[in-house]
Amino acid sequence: MRAGLGKAVAETHSPPRGESQSDTSFAAFYAREYPRIAELAYALTGDRWIGEDLAQDSFIAARQNWAEVGTYPAPGAWIRRVVANKAVSRYRRIQVERKALPRLWRRPTGDTPPEVAAEAAEIWAAVRRLPKRQAQVIALTYLEGHSLSDIGEILQCSPFTAKTHLQRGKQALATLLRANEEVTE
Repeated sequence: MRAGLGKAVAETHSPPRGESQSDTSFAAFYAREYPRIAELAYALTGDRWIGEDLAQDSFIAARQNWAEVGTYPAPGAWIRRVVANKAVSRYRRIQVERKALPRLWRRPTGDTPPEVAAEAAEIWAAVRRLPKRQAQVIALTYLEGHSLSDIGEILQCSPFTAKTHLQRGKQALATLLRANEEVTE
């Protein structure tokens, strides 16, 4: 009887036919994390479509390495670091292109989703003008509500370094927003 019970439990907890346990755990991870990762990527890039592309590219990398990534204590931190790094790489690539092909290159305008208020769009536009690490820490803090120790883990720095980036970013953001306010008055 015990062997039969074990088989019944295994059948109810096994993945559907054709899927491995790894496939279902990745699918659950994807379903849980994708909306927040896409939102983080949007906050870092300023463009919803590019943000979604970065998020999808990051999940492709996670899927390709899921045998390892799935064993991490915090695979969500890993995917956030990948998105942050891809956003920085994209920014650097754009800067190189901007210098090399100034007449041919046109920066796409940020596509603000309708649910984002004008004030929030202005703030996130200012955040994107900050040094990249400061922008990442601000997005992870205020958009996703991570603690400084979580941010340190995601960005592979100490919580103290994350706190320094947050403080400097907030100061720079206040200066940028004051300057924008003075220009519009």
